[in-house]
Amino acid sequence: MKKAASSPEPQTPRPSASTPAFIPWRFALICSLVGLALVGLIARAAYIQVLEPGKLIQEGDLRSLRVKAMPSARGIISDRNDEQLAVSVPVQAVWADPVDIYKHGGLSEPARWHALADVLGLDRQDMLARLEENKSRRFIYLQRQVSPAMAAYVGKLKLPGIGLKDESRRFYPAGEVSAHLIGVTGIDGRGLEGVERTYDGWLTGEPGRRTVRKDRYGRVVENISLKQREPGKPLALSIDQRLQAVAYRAVKQAVVDYNATSATIVMVDVRTGEILAMVNAPSYNPNNRDQLQSFRMRNRAITDAMEPGSTIKPFIVLAALENGVADENTVIDTGNGIMQVGGSRVRDVSQVGKADLARILKKSSNIGVSKLSLSMPVDAVLGMYSGVGLGEESGINLIGEALGLFPDRRRWSDFERATLAFGYGISVTPIQLVRAYATLGGLGINRPLSILKTEAVVPGRQVVSAENTRKVLNMLEGVTQPDGSAKHAAVSGYRVGAKTGTAKKAAAGGYSDEYIAMTAGLAPISDPRLAMVVVINEPQGDAYYGGQVAAPIFAEVMGSALQILNVKPDAGKGDQLNIVHNRGKSDAGT
Repeated sequence: MKKAASSPEPQTPRPSASTPAFIPWRFALICSLVGLALVGLIARAAYIQVLEPGKLIQEGDLRSLRVKAMPSARGIISDRNDEQLAVSVPVQAVWADPVDIYKHGGLSEPARWHALADVLGLDRQDMLARLEENKSRRFIYLQRQVSPAMAAYVGKLKLPGIGLKDESRRFYPAGEVSAHLIGVTGIDGRGLEGVERTYDGWLTGEPGRRTVRKDRYGRVVENISLKQREPGKPLALSIDQRLQAVAYRAVKQAVVDYNATSATIVMVDVRTGEILAMVNAPSYNPNNRDQLQSFRMRNRAITDAMEPGSTIKPFIVLAALENGVADENTVIDTGNGIMQVGGSRVRDVSQVGKADLARILKKSSNIGVSKLSLSMPVDAVLGMYSGVGLGEESGINLIGEALGLFPDRRRWSDFERATLAFGYGISVTPIQLVRAYATLGGLGINRPLSILKTEAVVPGRQVVSAENTRKVLNMLEGVTQPDGSAKHAAVSGYRVGAKTGTAKKAAAGGYSDEYIAMTAGLAPISDPRLAMVVVINEPQGDAYYGGQVAAPIFAEVMGSALQILNVKPDAGKGDQLNIVHNRGKSDAGT
């Protein structure tokens, strides 16, 4: 019997290899990641566009906006008659872009680069080495403040990476005549000395700005904004350039004639306190930067303090009159010209004998004024000095003004009080001394001095009586008479009052063998208009007294100034003698 055949078992079909398998969790993960990325992009876009749009705008502006500076002109400085003393002239700066230079072949044409160095006054190899050392930089200055002719030549060279930039340069038409007063500016146009520095904020204008948008090729496609430049304000000084020139010529010649270290003249209008002239020698040319040396640039009229010597004596006489210890008829016995004070002696240059106050001043008696000083409290003497402006700022506000030495002690020896009367133990600047004499000329009214032209008279302070001041003025006129110690300070046709002084220079441990010769005075005495101080520092040779050295210069400059200002001659008026100008130099004075 045959076995029945078994039927085949059904088989499960195998999936085809080409059929993709669907995994739900993987699909969900991918969708989630895509969704999160989309949400993040939308959130970031919303944050940038809505919450912080300025940053993108700023980034775009950095690539397209350009701001061009429009420099403004510095204010003009002029004298009281509108003569220009400092002006700004247009010049250009030459700059280089080393990256652009080396992008266009570098220094492959040495002849053209040598021509650039030559016209700029630079060493050829130094300039090329500087460009090589800064080849990764986009801007360096090659030369500042070049003239228009030089700039035009640089432009014709057509060197790649070399450009020109507009700027201005200060020019001083008066040159060395007014250099100490006007000062000078730096390469960036900021004031460094004198009026230029003191009034820098007033003279400096506000530069303008032009903002534009440029495309990738550097072309202007949009003007964004324009800020107009504001030029600097002009400044009118009180000085008269005509008087400056006369005074400077005199001090420059004095330095040569007497082989002096320096010389200074300051002149003031008594009625207003305006400085009409302020000069020093040696000076410098502010248009030539090679002459900018400290010893030349110092304005000695305000920085150099000195012991005033006999020029201080009129104020001792005035203090005696004010304090009632003497009057114009008081007679002082100066003896044989030597007075013992403590362990020291006070000497006169010549014997005066018994003399009234006028003769004490005329003969410049140290003993006479010492006795006056010793008859008063020391506070009365120091109070007079302070009242007329010694030991104080003059009011001109120039940077660098010194105050000198104004002693303040609890105890004074008799000898110190005596020497205080003839100008030792106190130091003042020429500007302070001329202010004191201007106070005399103003009949006791102390006004602050001004370097700016004033529209109205600055009110002063009455520090001494007009009556006693007039008495001292008349006494000062006698000092310039033929038998006075300041006879060489007389001016033909005018009544002049002046006092000469000679002081040894202080040194370590005492005094040196060098002298300072001075003359201070006023004119015309009938109605004082000008006060002036002349200082000759360290004159060499046999002539070193103030009456020999400084007085003739005083007469020369004062005479010229009175004529330039058309001041009416007053010689022969009043009770005083007609003074004849004597320019001889043979007689010595104190």
